[in-house]
Amino acid sequence: MTDTNHSTSAPSPVQAGGSGDRAMAAENVLGKAYDARLMRRLWTFVRPHWRLLLIGLALIPLTIGLELAQPVLLKRAIDVNIANHNTDGLGVLALIYLGLVIGSALIGFAQLYALQLLGQRSMHNLRGAIYRQVITRRAAFYDRIPVGRLLTRMTSDVESINEMFASGVVTLIADFVKLVAIVGIMFWLNVKLTLFTFITLPILIILIGWSRKVMRKSYRAIRVKLAAMNSHVQEHLSGIKVVQLFAREKAAAATYNQINQDYRTAFLGVIKADSTMYAVVEALGITSAAALAWYSGGEIGRGAVTVGLVVVFVEYVNKFFIPVRDFSSKYSVMQGAMAAVERITELLDTDEPDAPTRELVPGTQTIEDRAQPVVEFDNIKFSYRPSEPVLRGVSLAVDRGETVAVVGATGSGKSTLIRLLARLYDPSEGSIRVHGVDVRDMDVQTLRSRLTFVSQDVYLFSGTIRDNLALGNLEATEEDMLAALERVGAIGIIDRRNQGLDAEVAERGSNFSAGERQLIAFARALMRDPEILLLDEATAHVDPEAEELIERGLAALMEGRTSFVIAHRLSTIRNSDRIVVMSRGKLAEQGTHNELIAHGGI
Repeated sequence: MTDTNHSTSAPSPVQAGGSGDRAMAAENVLGKAYDARLMRRLWTFVRPHWRLLLIGLALIPLTIGLELAQPVLLKRAIDVNIANHNTDGLGVLALIYLGLVIGSALIGFAQLYALQLLGQRSMHNLRGAIYRQVITRRAAFYDRIPVGRLLTRMTSDVESINEMFASGVVTLIADFVKLVAIVGIMFWLNVKLTLFTFITLPILIILIGWSRKVMRKSYRAIRVKLAAMNSHVQEHLSGIKVVQLFAREKAAAATYNQINQDYRTAFLGVIKADSTMYAVVEALGITSAAALAWYSGGEIGRGAVTVGLVVVFVEYVNKFFIPVRDFSSKYSVMQGAMAAVERITELLDTDEPDAPTRELVPGTQTIEDRAQPVVEFDNIKFSYRPSEPVLRGVSLAVDRGETVAVVGATGSGKSTLIRLLARLYDPSEGSIRVHGVDVRDMDVQTLRSRLTFVSQDVYLFSGTIRDNLALGNLEATEEDMLAALERVGAIGIIDRRNQGLDAEVAERGSNFSAGERQLIAFARALMRDPEILLLDEATAHVDPEAEELIERGLAALMEGRTSFVIAHRLSTIRNSDRIVVMSRGKLAEQGTHNELIAHGGI
């Protein structure tokens, strides 16, 4: 909603956090590469598709078995056939070897397909849960959290988790099983050669520990800078007209370039760790193979080992170091996924539902009393921020069918009254009653079905005029829509467009003038047929030529309804049944236009 008293409206994200950096504080999550608590939380979304996970896990030993059997066949071919110049059965071994390669590839494909499908289905559930959570939070939630950060949760954070399914936790499990199997087979084949082969393991363990620390630190900075970049882009694209009108393009681009540069710099740690891991592990693997070949030369000469055994060991050494070499990238995936799960979990656990219904005290009156005032504000106190009160004990009763104009200086609390009535916020003290029932005791959907709000900042959704008039009301007919447009003087909008009600509406209604958007909003309000009408500077963008039509349309719209009108146009408020004057969060005076003029007050 638009609040004309902007100085006392809800705090901006930066104000709420104290600074831009503090607003990004939630991105500053280190986390672990594996957190059992977070994985249990993620399991909620994976559980419906557990069969795919079971398939992926079941195929791990098959894939590893087929891959590790290949060097054993190679050893037999060398020691039994090639070394003895015996070709009998060599062709069969070659076919078996080829079958193992093809089988390993096919099973690997099936495993990856199952895991990718598991990830996509689970992330479909997760995205839906995040959207439902976000769309049902109350206004104060959006005052605190930038939209850009919420978009990061639903896009890049979800993708980070999805990547974990393809090349993260399950592949790490497979790599661990493969490494254990390789070491076990090598010990089974020859203990002495195995111990000599893995003499470089201490260096490898130290390297992995260093890489883990560097990447953990870098990844934290990466997430912070990414969220800052998304927030900057979303904010400046949403306000692109202001940016252009105030010639802020270069300044905005300079700020973005700085954030982008910081984002690039944050990756240097990851790049350094990844490159070091790759290069050093590659060197260690080659060194181990070379040392093995050197040591095995004397052993072969003494007949202690065979050439085939040495070849098998070289093969297993290569297979051992490949997953270790890729550890840094997989660790990065897991680190990012765990950080993303933690941030998403924090969002899903945000307990700020949109205007929950209170649990009634036994004996509380819940049946509406139509004899009561339609709307009654009783000693309302409210503040968006501590120590900055916006409303200071406002009491006001409005009868059925009465039109009340609320006026006052910017910051006096006019629009806040409407926000509280619609339960975008709840008062810190006092109560608001509709037909004698506290709005906190009413279901919020029931309450808002009785209200229709029209502000100067009309929001049209992308789609068609028909979509925007109906707003999901399947019972709305074309005749109702045309009648509503005719009644508020907006039928010309349809006449000027060949598609009629199916005319395209761009994002935010940018292909309509401000006045046209306002007229569509009036027709949309009329379609809803509300009991209580809330107008917040609703005629601000109406040109003088259309003003007479609008005044007639508004008169028809307000007829028989209880109406609150926030306006500065004298023509809009002078015919109200009552004018309420707000000053510094208090109700200063009230009466008809003539009474207030005669009184000579504010």
